[in-house]
Amino acid sequence: MAHSSIKDMIKAGALIVDVRTPGEFADGAYPNAINIPLSSLPAKLDSLGAKDRPIVMYCLSGARSAQGARFLQKAGFTNVVNAGALEDMLR
Repeated sequence: MAHSSIKDMIKAGALIVDVRTPGEFADGAYPNAINIPLSSLPAKLDSLGAKDRPIVMYCLSGARSAQGARFLQKAGFTNVVNAGALEDMLR
């Protein structure tokens, strides 16, 4: 089950970012998630809003979202959480 603070972040309006490929995203995604593939993340930083905005990231296994979360943290985003796998998010 996804960590309760992640669920709380989502309830409070966090941006939910799916870093899988567009094809994976099209096969099913978390409700209200946006798709920014990991490879596209550097070019999309401006679309994420304020650097203190709560952001929840996920992918298929949690590996790509962990990379994405580290990247955003290095870019100055202060409220980023790796929620792991989509399967975990949907529980």
